[in-house]
Amino acid sequence: MKAIIRRKLANSKRRIQRRLNKAKLGDCSKPMLTASNIHYEIAERSRGISVGGIGTVHTLVRRLGLIEAIDRRLALLKIHLPYHESDHVLALAYLPLCGGSCLQDLELLRNDEVLLDALGARRIPDPTTAGDFCRRFTKETIGTLLDVIDDTRLRVWAGQPAAFFEQAIIDMDGFLVETTGACKQGMDIAYDGTWGYHALVLTLANPGEALSVVNRSGNRPSQAGAAAQVDRTLQVCFRGGFRSVLLRGDTKFAQTEHLDRWDADPRVRFLFGYEALPNLKALAEGLPASA
Repeated sequence: MKAIIRRKLANSKRRIQRRLNKAKLGDCSKPMLTASNIHYEIAERSRGISVGGIGTVHTLVRRLGLIEAIDRRLALLKIHLPYHESDHVLALAYLPLCGGSCLQDLELLRNDEVLLDALGARRIPDPTTAGDFCRRFTKETIGTLLDVIDDTRLRVWAGQPAAFFEQAIIDMDGFLVETTGACKQGMDIAYDGTWGYHALVLTLANPGEALSVVNRSGNRPSQAGAAAQVDRTLQVCFRGGFRSVLLRGDTKFAQTEHLDRWDADPRVRFLFGYEALPNLKALAEGLPASA
């Protein structure tokens, strides 16, 4: 950071501290919010952006080689007119970072001149084009994109200190995602009446990092497909250099057909809740008081 920028930031911080000083409250006879004649001007040279960090995010993406990896391994478009696969993927990834919550919000971003300049983009996909791109995915190509992201994830982990790799803690859970759509594929009624989807999420609890997100129909149980995602994330963690992994989940994830297999790997431990079945309750009640 340039010295002049550091000086400006330090001066700004000192001014804020003076304004927030409780020992100097000033005139308390009238409300704090006193502005009465506000003017708006459009500057010729200086322009503002509400998501200033997006430039840093994009710089990191470029340095990690994610853009080139997506275009090299993900082939969904026959011609690039004008967008490449990476343009679509990154536009969708940046959308929630810029405050968007649905494909339609892409229209707000593509009409923000300063944001486009920050990304070095002449234009980004409109909602209709982005929707068409999403419909091109198959189960196999989704897997390809996840593999690209995981390979890039390992390059990020490589910069962590040795203590980071002592143990990976993987938490898993299902989250009901309500939607107001009427004709969305796969949506259904969940156990509590929620109309929408039941997403499966596996996170690396250490840094709070999402390792896997799988969208499922709203009527699917929490554990549906969880074992396959656990196996995939275990491979990613061990490839990344973790020496051990702890799996955590509630009672729904204690799937007995997989526990022996995970227990056979000395690098893997798990901590799941378990249903209070009658035979287990009887065993517990039969334990001596000192147990």
